[in-house]
Amino acid sequence: MAQGQKSSEVRDRKLEKVQNLIDEGNSPYLAEKYDVDTYTNAIVDNFDEMEGKTVSVAGRVISKRRHGKIAFLDILDTYGQVQIFAKKNNLEEEYEVIKGVDVGDFLGVKGEVIRTQAGAISVEAKAVQLLSKSIQVLPEKFHGLKDMDLRYRQRYVDLIVNPEVKEVFFKRSAIIKAVRKFLDARGFLEVETPILGNVAGGANARPFLTHHNALDIDLQMRIANELFLKRLIVGGFDKVYEMGKMFRNEGMDARHNPEFTNMELYQAYVDMDEMMRITEELVAFCAEEVLGSAVIEYQGKTLDLTPPWKRIRMQDAVKEYSGVDFDAIETDEEALAVAKEKGLEVQPFWTRGHVISEMFEEYCEEHMVQPTFITGHPVEVSPLAKRDPEDPRITRRFEAFINTWEIANAFSELNDPIDQRERFEEQVKDQEKGDDEAHPMDYDFINAIEVGMPPTGGLGVGIDRVIMLLTDQTSIRDILFFPTMKPLEGQDVESWDEESEEE
Repeated sequence: MAQGQKSSEVRDRKLEKVQNLIDEGNSPYLAEKYDVDTYTNAIVDNFDEMEGKTVSVAGRVISKRRHGKIAFLDILDTYGQVQIFAKKNNLEEEYEVIKGVDVGDFLGVKGEVIRTQAGAISVEAKAVQLLSKSIQVLPEKFHGLKDMDLRYRQRYVDLIVNPEVKEVFFKRSAIIKAVRKFLDARGFLEVETPILGNVAGGANARPFLTHHNALDIDLQMRIANELFLKRLIVGGFDKVYEMGKMFRNEGMDARHNPEFTNMELYQAYVDMDEMMRITEELVAFCAEEVLGSAVIEYQGKTLDLTPPWKRIRMQDAVKEYSGVDFDAIETDEEALAVAKEKGLEVQPFWTRGHVISEMFEEYCEEHMVQPTFITGHPVEVSPLAKRDPEDPRITRRFEAFINTWEIANAFSELNDPIDQRERFEEQVKDQEKGDDEAHPMDYDFINAIEVGMPPTGGLGVGIDRVIMLLTDQTSIRDILFFPTMKPLEGQDVESWDEESEEE
């Protein structure tokens, strides 16, 4: 029998059971609540203390085995699973509920914590209640749900049949809490800034566009929250941060999703060097808080997150890994000639600074495995950072790399409104030459720093990438509950190929 036909027949039988219950006046969807006083992990992890106690548990039935007047069921809740030992003699008429339960149903159980003769920690049922009935067919418990595309599309099923997935998201929550704990303890104020705006600034990326009907204006979803947070520094808040979703209308791969979680912070009266200290201490703190150590294992590699991290100038990295010394290359023409010689796809708006940045990406990023700060970014690719007073062609900016990934970006923030206006104007020119990721002009932001912004350090951290590292996951999709997916054509849902199970 074909798998799809079998699943359809099982679903039809479940629907028939539901209808029979409704006809008997026992609809499986009437329950509004159930008094749960114990989770399964408390029973399993603390059996010596729990043995003999009466508990009330509830969860999804994930397996069922019947032997005459005795049934064994495993129920799954948020934190784990436990066996239910159900005897007809204990339950009398309620044993009919057990007989009618299918895998996937939700069951409430009151009973005594015991260890069976076979040694299994269990709850011996004294009372049971069907709380909700599942009419879909779950993947067979021994094989789970393996198709990655289907796991992402139906995460709710993935979480049921692949319990290790839950652990990733428990850690995700713990990491986000650790970020807040670190910053709150240092006096940063958590704030909220707009997601919709007239100008999507603060980064070089393509925004998503939408339309506000009441005002009849086009709006953009934020690609970063930088410019609004800087406005708060102008307004008199000395330490602010925001952690939330950003949206970039760009490609998707193992490290990029159109919506992602980012954290940005700004602190008045400090510089890029203080942002370095915060970055390395924050990441190490999260690792220690969640994993117990700043030395972590990622896909077979040992990564030491312990501060201080290595620091290297971008041009020095390019020289080390490509052999090209840009300290000896002064003009745009010379730089562009090198780019062509190296086989880079030269763009019409490129200058010497663009070439250095592209050379770093092409030749150096793959070597940035242990935590490393890259400094000295060219002005052309850093429109919001202060110029370096010793070399005005570069900025007081760094990017932090771990495992070849950029995980943080920070500046001594540009607070010169004249220079800022000129930088934006250059970005507009780049956009006219074909750079669709150039930073837009933002007149209100220029007005804000004309009001006056103190010397400020700013930092952005890719929270999703930090979570990938600390949970040992290779794809951003594995640390997002519901990653962006292309809609399926011609059908509403997919089905799995593994064998299904019904009791």
